[in-house]
Amino acid sequence: MSQNEFQLSRRGVIASGAAGVAATAIPAVSDAAPPPPLQDRAAPPTMPVTLKVNGRTSRLDLDTRTTLLDALREHWKLTGTKKGCDHGQCGACTVLVDGRRINSCLTLAVMHDGDEITTIEGLGKPDDLHPMQAAFIKHDGYQCGYCTPGQICSAVAVLDEIKRGVPSHVQADIVGQPGVTAAEMRERMSGNICRCGAYSNIIEAMRDVAGAKA
Repeated sequence: MSQNEFQLSRRGVIASGAAGVAATAIPAVSDAAPPPPLQDRAAPPTMPVTLKVNGRTSRLDLDTRTTLLDALREHWKLTGTKKGCDHGQCGACTVLVDGRRINSCLTLAVMHDGDEITTIEGLGKPDDLHPMQAAFIKHDGYQCGYCTPGQICSAVAVLDEIKRGVPSHVQADIVGQPGVTAAEMRERMSGNICRCGAYSNIIEAMRDVAGAKA
């Protein structure tokens, strides 16, 4: 066999193989009916939800899949609460629900119908700051500021937990001052991530508000 004949044969093999691959890539014709036009598709289920946010009560019909975080940001227009990881791992979306801190990205708005919710906007005003907000400013408890709303809401709740005697995994190392040590506060705040690394200043701000001496 000559070299030209061999080359032509090789091209023929390659061409026929490519044609076979292309043929298998063509989707088979389905007998199933095409999907209905977008305007004819059923709307997602909604439910009426009443949220008491920062002392103001509002009622809306929300998609039942709407998270509390998205309800606050998109419907109540309270954008101080930040969407960080959206998986409950960073704490940027922390808000207070009936006095307890939660990650608002991990819970649905319909689960909090009638609950009292406090966001960073409800803790204080520019001319009347919450003591924790003022302490964060005093001790430089933030840098880029993205995590700060969640940090402050969590810090307020932590001091309340300590006051109420809510147990923690870390035991206080000073007799007579349970739960006011830096180690105790760091453990309780461990769910709030600061990528700028302002942790020591955050603890100083919290200790200032708590009046801790150790």
